Amino acid sequence: MSSGMGTSTFIIKWTNFLTMLLAVAVIGYGVWMSTHHDSCKRSLILPVIILGALIFVLSITGFFGALKNSSFLLWIYLILLCIILLAILVFTVLAFIVTNNGSGHTVTGLRTLKNQKQSSIRRFHSMEIQHCFHFLPHFQLNNSHNWEHLKSCLVKSSDCNHLSKKYKTLKQFKSAKLSPIEAGCCRPPSECGYPVVNASFYDLSFHPISSIKDCKLYKNSMTMKCYNCDSCK
Repeated sequence: MSSGMGTSTFIIKWTNFLTMLLAVAVIGYGVWMSTHHDSCKRSLILPVIILGALIFVLSITGFFGALKNSSFLLWIYLILLCIILLAILVFTVLAFIVTNNGSGHTVTGLRTLKNQKQSSIRRFHSMEIQHCFHFLPHFQLNNSHNWEHLKSCLVKSSDCNHLSKKYKTLKQFKSAKLSPIEAGCCRPPSECGYPVVNASFYDLSFHPISSIKDCKLYKNSMTMKCYNCDSCK
């Protein structure tokens, strides 16, 4: 065996030994999360354990392939590595498609009737996203089971809970650039026309000027907001 090949197998062996330890830690973290009653954390158990298992299988294959100098195991290792890298590439491309400026973008904090055109454009982009993922039914957010898990995480996030601290005055809120979650989940759609009192409170006694169901679904409660609204999904 040449010194170059010996060095390569040495690096592969110990690199995969370290990633094996990492995989065990990831799986252990998944098991730890399963002991919690937090629905937000529990929804991540299966993805975390699957990720740990994939890393472990890949690592143990590479480790024993280098340890035994088995070309068969090393070829399997390389094939698995290529598959995982390809999967990461596909996921990255899909993530870019649904998070680019056309599909998700910041919007002005307080919009009125003159901004309804922007709202219509956002709804169109939302339809674009759903069309892109029609072949991935498990990723459909309108699925009530999937949405309940994601909603439990959104409720506990700081996106809506800290709006009043982030924008202390109504003037600051009006000129703010809101993130998609802040605009779609923390406030009623602009079509409703609810008068804004502050960054986290709207006057719901006002009769909405739109008949869309999101106007009736929105509540000022921190645990309700517009989390069940189509604009949020």
